[in-house]
Amino acid sequence: MRGVESWYGGGRLHCLKAVGLFQARSRRLTSEPHASRARVYRRPLAGRELSVEVGELARQAGGAALVRYGDTAILATATASTSPREGVDFFPLTVDLEERLYAVGRIPGSWPRREGRPSDRAILAARLTDRPIRPLFAEGYRNDVHIVLTPFSVDHDASPDIVGIIGASIALSISDIPFEGPIAAVEVAHVDGELVINPDRQAAAASDLSLVVAGTRDAVLMVEAGAREVSEALLVDAISAGHRVIQELVDFQEQMVKEVGVAKTVPDLPESPAAIAAAVTQYAGDRLQAALKNSDKKSREAAIDQLQKEVVAAVGGAFPEQAAVVAQSFGLLLKRKVRQLILEEGERTDGRRADEVRELSCRVGLFRRTHGSGLFRRGQTQVLSVATLGTVRDAQELDTTGEQDHKRYMHHYNFPPYSVGEARIMRGPGRREIGHGALAERALLPVLPPEDQFPYTLRVVSEVLESNGSTSMASVCGSTLALMDAGVPIRKPVAGIAMGLIKEGPAVAVLTDIQGIEDFLGDMDFKVAG
Repeated sequence: MRGVESWYGGGRLHCLKAVGLFQARSRRLTSEPHASRARVYRRPLAGRELSVEVGELARQAGGAALVRYGDTAILATATASTSPREGVDFFPLTVDLEERLYAVGRIPGSWPRREGRPSDRAILAARLTDRPIRPLFAEGYRNDVHIVLTPFSVDHDASPDIVGIIGASIALSISDIPFEGPIAAVEVAHVDGELVINPDRQAAAASDLSLVVAGTRDAVLMVEAGAREVSEALLVDAISAGHRVIQELVDFQEQMVKEVGVAKTVPDLPESPAAIAAAVTQYAGDRLQAALKNSDKKSREAAIDQLQKEVVAAVGGAFPEQAAVVAQSFGLLLKRKVRQLILEEGERTDGRRADEVRELSCRVGLFRRTHGSGLFRRGQTQVLSVATLGTVRDAQELDTTGEQDHKRYMHHYNFPPYSVGEARIMRGPGRREIGHGALAERALLPVLPPEDQFPYTLRVVSEVLESNGSTSMASVCGSTLALMDAGVPIRKPVAGIAMGLIKEGPAVAVLTDIQGIEDFLGDMDFKVAG
């Protein structure tokens, strides 16, 4: 026993020596230059303090900021590749929200007790951050950009979605990534006749409007909202009120950029030489104009694809090793021709006027063994929605950092490749499908009967059978049909439509019921349900 005590005493002595050595080294470490680079910026925001810490955490990322608002704390990082990704015709931006249940003091409920694939909530929050950021990169920028949002602490009175958007903007703005921000975001509620910025849980529950608006100092970039049938005037007032606060938050970020930001890299953007652009226009201009005036999506796209192949072969022969530049010039010509057709001739590719809706049709009760079904068609967009009723025990249990622990109404949206005439492997719902499903789900929530009056769990699945734009809003219409066919006493029918915008200088065209090509080559996709 004395030998054990002697060993323990010696071990304790060594431990004390080690602690002393660690403390000495710690004092030396904190005096090193990197520690002095940490900066903290603070400002009031809607009754709480917004603080931003930069220069201490995640120092090998391109840019990093720890943003605190109330008790919410999120680390936002932004990193970009040093060279463009080869062979892509899109901007490879990825936003990931790394949900951690320790942020709300919980252990994951899965068997391994560890977070797995992103929850729907995490995906929706990442998409909410992506949308206002993506337009603020130069056309043709092809470097991979990765934004990671890691919530360390989540306070449901201080929206982590808003904190994530602000954090991502700061991380990008202080980095060398050529981001043309900064941006900011706020949430706007309407409580007892007053607009409230960044409401707490109590105010949000009493509000008849929940609106998230994001933008730069000069313009609004993104709006996402749910409401209980509010007026257009109130919605406009709420957007304006939110944008005034956004302008203040942009000023706050720009001060940070002046003090701790680094010089931006100059993006390696592909250029289309004037000679190649002129040759492409001369060869394809008139034929492309004719190909565009075809109301059938499939044959129009086939004609455009064939013309592009001919252009690359013919014009590319005169400019060796420039096939990619020739294809890029053709894409720019296509965009210009579509926009000119609308702005100068007042005509769309399918022959409609700017304010004209495509032909509509619908059917209900298609299948005998389902509880309810509805087939909705708008032009060449076709969606089948099927409703199923279950008991209260069929509600979805949620294991996320969100406040909600179960869902009584679920809407699932599927977009198979055959709906656009493609053949590819199907690997379950992607981020776009989850996002579109959530849009249609949110549109129907205000008209569903309360649980105490209609004690059922409701699930609607929308199958996109044919797509030429606005399938999410067609799912709203299909969901209404399916629920009514299933005997669910919804308060009012709900419909949805996608609006678009084409703007060149002073010339502006607002498009009703946009189709795919107008979504891809236009300036706005604004989905509205009511």
